[in-house]
Amino acid sequence: MRLPLLLAGLAAAALSVPAAAQTASASPSDIPAVEDTVYGGDWVTIGAGLAVSPSYEGSDDYVFFPVPAAAGSIGGINFQPKGTGIGADLINDPSDAKIGFVLGPVARVRLNRTRQIKDDVIKRLGELDTAIELGGQAGIQYSGVITPYDTLSATVDVVWDVAGAHKGRIITPTVSFLTPVSRGAAVVLSVSADHVDDNFNDYYFSVSPAGSIASGLPSYQAEGGFKSAGVNALFTYDLNGDITDGGFALFALAGYSRLFGDAKNSPITSIRGSADQFIGGVGLGYTF
Repeated sequence: MRLPLLLAGLAAAALSVPAAAQTASASPSDIPAVEDTVYGGDWVTIGAGLAVSPSYEGSDDYVFFPVPAAAGSIGGINFQPKGTGIGADLINDPSDAKIGFVLGPVARVRLNRTRQIKDDVIKRLGELDTAIELGGQAGIQYSGVITPYDTLSATVDVVWDVAGAHKGRIITPTVSFLTPVSRGAAVVLSVSADHVDDNFNDYYFSVSPAGSIASGLPSYQAEGGFKSAGVNALFTYDLNGDITDGGFALFALAGYSRLFGDAKNSPITSIRGSADQFIGGVGLGYTF
């Protein structure tokens, strides 16, 4: 994975959706319409947590790391975490819309094998450069799938490295479903995949002849394709029992992904690591 998902920000985004999916006509008496909640205008959630994930993508060693993040809506522009970065939705859909659209920029940082490499053999391949990935997202959301407060969304992110690290392109389709399980708690389930080009897989999963001599791993030339797919489950709980009025909330996340193709077959994964990648985290967010 080296997902490091900005877990706190993911929880922050999740807190906003149940309210955003509500309408005045569909809301029962115990749940207010969106305009009567903290999410009826401008709002921001900030958070921090502690996560554990593979030391690098393809590793079977795990490391802990802090994860600060933010999400919110200001002036009708929504922003939310995107991996180790952020995305903005520039389309201001009406609060009572059953169908909404997502379109806007995405920016993130990829820290894969730039630090915290625990495997001594992989260390001999050398640390990699930080990638800065810029691009966009587009998608559609549907509210009221099973109950008036569910949200089903499908988005696609496309980003390119502009910092000269992997110099590649990543396409990430994601399908997610959010439902509140009570006035104070919500659950988010998501499924996503990564399709990468030759440049990306070559940078992170190839072993050059010089790297083979340094590490003892066989030489390997990785090419692009579907790199991974995974599923995540997020649970959030508002500490005062009311998710609609902001304040403090706890969250917990668990996720699993599987590497495919040349990312899986690379000696970096197949000999020194694992194609099975897990992540978990807990944290605290505050909405105002």
